[in-house]
Amino acid sequence: MKINDLKVVYDAQAIAARVAEMGQEINRLYAGEELVVVCVLKGAFMFFADLVRHLDMRPELDFVRVASYGSSTSTCGTVSFTKDVEVPLQGKHVLLVEDIVDTGHTVDFLFRQLAARGAKSLRLAALVDKQERRAVPVRVDFAGFALPGGFIVGYGLDYAERYRELPGIYEAVIEPEGA
Repeated sequence: MKINDLKVVYDAQAIAARVAEMGQEINRLYAGEELVVVCVLKGAFMFFADLVRHLDMRPELDFVRVASYGSSTSTCGTVSFTKDVEVPLQGKHVLLVEDIVDTGHTVDFLFRQLAARGAKSLRLAALVDKQERRAVPVRVDFAGFALPGGFIVGYGLDYAERYRELPGIYEAVIEPEGA
């Protein structure tokens, strides 16, 4: 696959405005509570950094990294940790921050793992929610944007480790191999 063109889906200003709104929604829910916010690396790092700057409760921050095995643009549902949480979660509210939720396999795996560590509650904030691709029933509690389809890059989202640095979210126009 080769990316031929990029079409703006959400520019930097739209993302910044929505992330600020999401921060306020999270502040209302967790007012006066302790919170651990867990970033799913690598794709969510930009969203995570911007989101936590809007949180008032001085959350603990941690990171996980997972590998899902399948083709380059889809997963077969086999997920494993390549970096686990380090902060104790027992009895704490946990907010998982993900870049994109499509099939739900990764979030389902992470929720099961974090629940096993005794989290008081588990909720999910995702920059992009692609419900139409859902294979496993997971709920996005705080959704930035809902997209029906398309392969997107930018604002942390990548294709072959490229395009993460872009300030907006773009639909990648992909040329198949050999075309």
